[in-house]
Amino acid sequence: MMAKSPRNTAKGPTQRQLRVGEVIRHAISELLARNEIHEPALAGHIITVPEVRMTPDLKIATVYVMPLGGGDADQVVKALAANVKPIRSTVARAVNLKFAPDLRFRVDQSFDEGMRIDALLQSTKVRRDVEGE
Repeated sequence: MMAKSPRNTAKGPTQRQLRVGEVIRHAISELLARNEIHEPALAGHIITVPEVRMTPDLKIATVYVMPLGGGDADQVVKALAANVKPIRSTVARAVNLKFAPDLRFRVDQSFDEGMRIDALLQSTKVRRDVEGE
């Protein structure tokens, strides 16, 4: 019987995916902090980039963004997607890869999910179950 390759059993992203995603996250965060993208929909927004997920081949980067306060998140994502070429060229200079990854912007839902879980944990039904043990 042939042994399975460690690559087939991996559940999460590789160290390389995580490292490249973090470099891209920093590059995009700095770009947004310096207001280098001149787009009316981005003006007046402080945008957080909490995570960048890379595909295993490092060719696609999914960039999760959230404007401070969560307002106009869809407009911010559309504005970033409309300016993907200059953002990608900045990322290409920051990341030392053979090819610059394609960037896809998405609204980060993790804050909403965290608030939903907190509300569930604070509900009387859950508190009653925890205190009953």
